[in-house]
Amino acid sequence: MNKLRASPLRAAVTLTCALAGAQLAVWLGIPLPWFTGPLLAVAGARMSGVELPAPPRARDAGQWIIGAALGLYFTPEVTREVLRLAPWIALNVVFVIALGLAGALALHRSTGEDGATSFFAMAIGGASEMAAQAERHGVRVDRVAAAHSLRIMLVALIVPFTLQSLGVHGVDVYSPAAREFNLVGFIALAAVTGGGAIVLLRLNAPNAWMIGPLLVAGAITAGGQTFSALPTSIVNAGQLLIGVALGARFSREFFRAAPRYLSMVALITLGYLAAAASFGWALAFASDAAASTMILATTPGGIGEMAITAKVLQLGAPIVSAFHAIRMAAVVLTIGALYRAVGFLLRRQ
Repeated sequence: MNKLRASPLRAAVTLTCALAGAQLAVWLGIPLPWFTGPLLAVAGARMSGVELPAPPRARDAGQWIIGAALGLYFTPEVTREVLRLAPWIALNVVFVIALGLAGALALHRSTGEDGATSFFAMAIGGASEMAAQAERHGVRVDRVAAAHSLRIMLVALIVPFTLQSLGVHGVDVYSPAAREFNLVGFIALAAVTGGGAIVLLRLNAPNAWMIGPLLVAGAITAGGQTFSALPTSIVNAGQLLIGVALGARFSREFFRAAPRYLSMVALITLGYLAAAASFGWALAFASDAAASTMILATTPGGIGEMAITAKVLQLGAPIVSAFHAIRMAAVVLTIGALYRAVGFLLRRQ
């Protein structure tokens, strides 16, 4: 498998398949075509038995692009709005942790899966970070990784299609501070945002390739500087790479390994979506923010996928990004201590 992953030819075939999926999605009018098209094309090919490995570091590169693009939204006015919403962001962290605990209990009771595996499988954090935590605590890493992959894929597909079917688009007026492309500024922006990712990697921070560029580009923009706008083609490439990386997680054997377990993960994920939508709606009412933005900000998906949805549908991309980045960091940083504090409850069930 490692040789297949390293093959430039196979990576090129994967990207060709993804590009075809994106073009088809554009033609069909599918929401977020440059993300959902590649995701569905690659996942569909792999589940039909075609070996399509993701290109090396595809997700990292995609997150770097999207993180930098989102950082360009953080004008001084937007930064003040994020600070105004800080109490609600903190409340969302508490809600997400509680929702994860409820999901873990439901998975444990419905499938008989051990409590520790259920805990890390249903925590609403990043797939790689939760898998690493599972390995550290000696539980089923494969089950944890599978649960997060399935949850993120379901959310990434259900939410955009639902929003489009309801006609939700362009509720907020946020736009990037930089409007024109400048080659020198673009190179400088790529350098400093890449440096931000590397620094966070050295600090073992979660989602470093997303949050690092987001923080650096956001700080530059909040300070009133504009290096360069990102061309649409580059942003589309970032979406495509994230879609490819997510689609490549699935295979024909994926759903055969533990069908009942994965079925319950899917059912619990639907419960997550319903609970998060209700919470987001209430949060919008309490915070005087747009309901669609707050629902997307509290949706239990991956930061990259939800940020892309917010950006493309113009639903408060910087607000959504701030909610998910802080939620992601908080869950990853506290999950070990939380397991030690409440894990006994699952073990006693």
